[in-house]
Amino acid sequence: MIIDAHTHTYPETIAKRAIEKLEKNSGTKAHTNGVQSGLMASMKEAGISYSLLLPVATSKKQVDTINEVAAETNAKALETGLLSFGGIHPETENVSEVLNRIKALGLKGIKIHPDYQGTFFNDIRYKRIVEKATELGLYITVHAGVDIGMSDPVHCTPNHVLEVLKDTESDHLILAHMGGWRLWNEVKEKLMEKPLYFDTSFSGDYLQKEGVSGMLTKEAFVDLIHAMGSDRVLFGTDSPWSEQKDAVQWFMETDLTETEKKKILSDNFIRIIGI
Repeated sequence: MIIDAHTHTYPETIAKRAIEKLEKNSGTKAHTNGVQSGLMASMKEAGISYSLLLPVATSKKQVDTINEVAAETNAKALETGLLSFGGIHPETENVSEVLNRIKALGLKGIKIHPDYQGTFFNDIRYKRIVEKATELGLYITVHAGVDIGMSDPVHCTPNHVLEVLKDTESDHLILAHMGGWRLWNEVKEKLMEKPLYFDTSFSGDYLQKEGVSGMLTKEAFVDLIHAMGSDRVLFGTDSPWSEQKDAVQWFMETDLTETEKKKILSDNFIRIIGI
């Protein structure tokens, strides 16, 4: 079984515009049409059983709708193979109420994106969200490192993560993009002994054929996973911004052991988050 722990879709009413805007900002091409049916077709081609949607609330007004849609998505997961985390925004005032509602809806976690939400990860508002989410047993996937479609500054660096861990004592953070996109030396230097999880999304050098430079070679990728510990890593692609089929093939060609691959492709997700 393969579970993709990092994917995105957009509402059908805005998907075309959203994809076009993000393609322009990032200089990359989407590999699906941005809607759930497109992701499901990609999964079938790649041999992926389940994909986790990570919705990003770019304003606090979107939060309630995002979480209701996420719950509806999860209710159909056995039919579609699509799972979803919820969303929250740092400007959300009633954080406890919103997170309790997310928990009551049966969602397993939330996605936050400090760059898209215009807030540094060590902001007190994120710390409150992380602390309460952890208390409720919710996992928090965080966009970490550089965002290819955004200009400086980077809103989630390893130092920001260290501060959040110190102040919240969370053990429920999942750092996307192997802990910090294009900040991998610093990730390895500062975060390896911390109570963190990581996903592999948009990090392998198979993306260089699409003009994305500075990616991890297979050797560097395996080395970083061994430093992290394969029990703490979830497979992810960042679809539609990475071709799921290519990501699976590249991952399978690494020198990770078959046991390590199985853990990362599905076992860790089932143990940590569940289906």
